[in-house]
Amino acid sequence: MQEKQDKTSLIDWLSERGYIKSKAVEQAFLKVPREDFVLDGYEGMVYNDNPQPILAGQTISAPSMIAIMLEAAKLKKGLKVLEVGAGSGYNAALLAELVGHENIITIERIPELVGWAKKNLKKAGYENIRVIHGDGSLGYEEEAPYDRIVVTAGAPKISKAWVKQLKKGGMIIAPVGGKRFYQTLRICKKGIDGRVKSEARGECAFVPLVGKEAWPG
Repeated sequence: MQEKQDKTSLIDWLSERGYIKSKAVEQAFLKVPREDFVLDGYEGMVYNDNPQPILAGQTISAPSMIAIMLEAAKLKKGLKVLEVGAGSGYNAALLAELVGHENIITIERIPELVGWAKKNLKKAGYENIRVIHGDGSLGYEEEAPYDRIVVTAGAPKISKAWVKQLKKGGMIIAPVGGKRFYQTLRICKKGIDGRVKSEARGECAFVPLVGKEAWPG
């Protein structure tokens, strides 16, 4: 486990082990202040490669898991991204660095986290990211279609709503599997014919996604 606690050494560690592969993802990690997105008292551990607890019994993912998902999404400027599960707002800030602040919508079902994510994002300088209160398992049809849908909680399946709201040629990146922390990261690509092909990208552990098209609350 990586034990150093500064941003540069974390990024070096993630790059050496192949979690960070691209310059764009490296620069996103450099620019976003992770310490602005954690609970008081956890700042000293913020650049360890560990999940961190946040409000409402949720977590902020380990940097290595975040890097895996960002690299898998093949993000670039101008792509429109829906994030399912705003949490603390940290992942939305990273996404914004990769595609543009105006191209991110993040949806969160827990009101306490909606307010906290907005506060954190504003403090870190990301005021143009839209944080929506709603059921992310249903996507966010008002702003569809999306080039990418990035899911940061464990789902029992790929939601039909996500597939419907995804552009042809787009991708869904989501942990899919059991309710309690055992899932497989799925990379789903929507072809020109509208069909979706899914690829497994390793085991992972996320808090459960709760919603009408996910786990019951």
